[in-house]
Amino acid sequence: MIEFSEIQNSYYILPLVGFIVGLFGTMLGGGGGFFFLPILILLVRVPAQTAVITSLVATLPICIVGSLSHFHNRNIDFGIGVLFALAGIAGAFFGAEITSRISAEQLKISFGIYSVAIALNIVWDARHNKQAEKNRNRLNELSRFAKNLKSSFFGFLAGTITGTFGTSGTAPVLAGLFSLNIPLKKVIGTSLIVVLSNTIFAIGAHFLVGRIDLTLVYFLTTGSIIGALIGPRFLSKIKTGNFDNKVRYLYAALMVVLGILMLVK
Repeated sequence: MIEFSEIQNSYYILPLVGFIVGLFGTMLGGGGGFFFLPILILLVRVPAQTAVITSLVATLPICIVGSLSHFHNRNIDFGIGVLFALAGIAGAFFGAEITSRISAEQLKISFGIYSVAIALNIVWDARHNKQAEKNRNRLNELSRFAKNLKSSFFGFLAGTITGTFGTSGTAPVLAGLFSLNIPLKKVIGTSLIVVLSNTIFAIGAHFLVGRIDLTLVYFLTTGSIIGALIGPRFLSKIKTGNFDNKVRYLYAALMVVLGILMLVK
């Protein structure tokens, strides 16, 4: 179902929000869809079920533009990406079924709990890696079975989160890719491909049960496409090095803040 809402004053800030999300979503990974849902619910006061599918549609341009740019810069691990994506397809339909069975308030609370839990997982991984570097221990190379198992688990979780919350599954995708100990730029590029796949299938699963507000989509994507074009160019000029753990902590902090806001408001 498609609708065009009446333009509100709060809508005029959305192109700037979209630009920031598009810029950092393609620089830090995941497409930034994680931030659209709480912004639509908390700032614009969009009903939760409408915010879910609208968030998904608004994430698509970021993922498409960002994926093409990172493909050009050879920042995508397609082997790992395919495993995440295949598991994510099943998860996306499972998540859409969950959304159709719970209330808006339950959706908000679940999102808040999920945000904090994933943030703690990312912090734990970052501290583990930092301790290993401090002790000058080389991180253990994961076996193929372990990589496949982790990719499938986090891929299914990401798809479920995408289908349930409309957040593009950014958090579990990044958590899973970080846990595989691959380079940061590969994490970022691969995450966009995975999120793109999850988002497409989640939109299909939600299309008959949700309402897409195209007015909101237009306002968000006006800025997000520009940000998505600029982000990978900035990233290509950055030497990641010690930047890896800082990115993890930044994501974790933002997830905790948004999670708490969704729980208390």
